[in-house]
Amino acid sequence: MSIATKRGDAGQTGLPGGVRVSKTHPRVECYGTIDELISQIGLARALCGDAEVNDLARAIQRELFKVGSAIGTAPESRKPAPEITAEMVEFLDREVERIESMPGVLNDWSIPGELAGSAAFDVARTVCRRAERLAVALHESGNLPNSQILVYLNRLSDVLWLMGRLLEFRAGADARLRPEGHPGNRWSRAW
Repeated sequence: MSIATKRGDAGQTGLPGGVRVSKTHPRVECYGTIDELISQIGLARALCGDAEVNDLARAIQRELFKVGSAIGTAPESRKPAPEITAEMVEFLDREVERIESMPGVLNDWSIPGELAGSAAFDVARTVCRRAERLAVALHESGNLPNSQILVYLNRLSDVLWLMGRLLEFRAGADARLRPEGHPGNRWSRAW
């Protein structure tokens, strides 16, 4: 058996449950962006070198496969979409609270690029935000009934941003937007 099925050679793809659509379908664009996010988090994991952050990132990647499948499952599918639960969001909420509670992690807006690992998590955050925008469009058009997916992606972008800040803090990197002594708020939340 080969991964090259050739069924997509004419620009169509199969969704879970046997529904065929164009590869330009908004549902395909959204779950394709989730696939990109999974890979970007993998790159961030490979670059970060922090065991705790790696473990958290791997757990998130596993959940994102479920999120991608839920997005990819059309309402008319013969197969039900995987459930994205409040417990999945609560896990992310606990991570936000845990990382934010670490003294010194939140100093200011961060300029991406101080460390390869934190910059990779910053890119992952922007991919997550794009996936979220695409999921909102699906939801608003009535094609994504589970609004918990929107909550999950919104919270995930916060976690990814905080993971980058945690890596910078642990490395002693100064990625603050404002120079020391510059007036203004000390830090701001993720976009």
